[in-house]
Amino acid sequence: MARPHGSPYGNYGYAVLTANALRTPERVALTYCGEQSFTYDRLNRLVNQRAHALRAAGVEAGRRVAVLLNETLKVAEVYLAQAKLGVLTSALNPYWPVETLRAVVAASECTAFVYDSTVEQVVARIRPELPGVTTWIKVGGPPADGDAVDLDALTAAAGEDEPELGGSDDDPLALYYTSGTTGLPKAVVHTHASSLATAQIWLDVPREPGSVFGTGAIIWGIGFPAIVGPALYTGMRLVLEQDWGPANFLRVVPRERVTHVSQIPSFYAALLGTDEHAAADLSTLRVIMLGGEPLSATLLARVKERLPDAGVYSYYGQTEAPYTCFGRVDDGSTPLGSSGRARTGCAVRITGPDGARVVGRTGEINLAGPHRMAGYDKLPEKTAEALRDGWYVGGDLGVVSEDGTLTVLGRREDAILKDGRWSQPSTVEDAAAALDGVAEAGVAGVPAHAEGQEASEQRILLAVVPRAGHSLDADKLAAALAERLPEHQRPDRVVVAEELPHSQDASGGPGKLLRREIRERYQHLVDQA
Repeated sequence: MARPHGSPYGNYGYAVLTANALRTPERVALTYCGEQSFTYDRLNRLVNQRAHALRAAGVEAGRRVAVLLNETLKVAEVYLAQAKLGVLTSALNPYWPVETLRAVVAASECTAFVYDSTVEQVVARIRPELPGVTTWIKVGGPPADGDAVDLDALTAAAGEDEPELGGSDDDPLALYYTSGTTGLPKAVVHTHASSLATAQIWLDVPREPGSVFGTGAIIWGIGFPAIVGPALYTGMRLVLEQDWGPANFLRVVPRERVTHVSQIPSFYAALLGTDEHAAADLSTLRVIMLGGEPLSATLLARVKERLPDAGVYSYYGQTEAPYTCFGRVDDGSTPLGSSGRARTGCAVRITGPDGARVVGRTGEINLAGPHRMAGYDKLPEKTAEALRDGWYVGGDLGVVSEDGTLTVLGRREDAILKDGRWSQPSTVEDAAAALDGVAEAGVAGVPAHAEGQEASEQRILLAVVPRAGHSLDADKLAAALAERLPEHQRPDRVVVAEELPHSQDASGGPGKLLRREIRERYQHLVDQA
């Protein structure tokens, strides 16, 4: 077996999986949907077979390969196999519109495309528009298109020995994509080294030899190095499901004795907003990582009441620098509302408008460390804008205290200007969620349009969802908030909704709260007020 750059441990696939197969071959590495179980040795041998099969299909080191998969087990097999080969994986989001998918693949200049049966019709639609892709590979059954390669057939005939490793260290590993709220999603280049640095997340979090990490379908893209990689790297048992929404969560946690999870706060607002969780045994949960949205005091109290033995951690990071900061918020060691301190080997700072470091003052969040991206693929100007003297600066605002604790204030475009003062939506959302009968709250700023007000001034729109068995009165909620909030943070219109809009991320539960869509749905009510 060849050793790129002198050692196989610089290769992501080898360091994450093979190392554990050598150290603890009989330990269970992965269970899938309660139906299949793989030891580290067996999983490694399967990944090796996939690697040999991909090479037989013409996938060689350095080749750009688009991957569009829904089945979580296949994601793990293909991503790890391609990492061993030194392939540059373009990790596509199966929830993108067809037009976005086609444009992203074309921009990535991929020449091979791996897909499964769940997206076969989509692939048939975009294939004629992607002449640069010369090799089409299906996993999970014979392809409907006779020109496509049957990866399962090649795998069945492939050997289980370690393939010749084709990349490591600073070699590009994958393109992971940003959310793409405006324009096409940007392709974030991560290397073997940056992905291995991300894989060390759980080294800073309490765990036991029998710890079990549970997750659902959102492991394609940055979810893979931020969720799957860390679990395998630290020798945990990884529980993969196709659905990680509240209903399946209540079935899987007791069945698999899950101890560690990573989600967004909205998940627990949905989970605890009904009584369905009451009969489920969730006592094995020990670590709950929450990020992507603000965590309110009210929701934290609900989580701790239901899961008193679980430590609740808040984290912050972006696709460009995943899981940079975290801290435990339920025991007082990290103030609620903050995201903790930079984890081992990483760094965070705040800079003012002049680029100088500031402490205790609002400014732009800067992230650094070996986990940071190498840049944006084929976007040198965007790369130069975001990477400044080794720091990633992504447009989020925050404050760092004297002891290095980061408090994220949100994105500049989310801030609301009312009565000449800025506020973050989370402040109003937290106050609303604390009111009796409120399951979830979402806030957006809308143009004021009132006579005598500046064009930049806004009014505050609050949408709330009642808890199961409760009814809410918008006027009474507004009156209650008027007693709790200063004038510039009081909602100008309260809307009671059946549900709030969330992003679609395949988890089966709510994704990130979409404040922009709240504005689009209900702004006319504010204008009428």
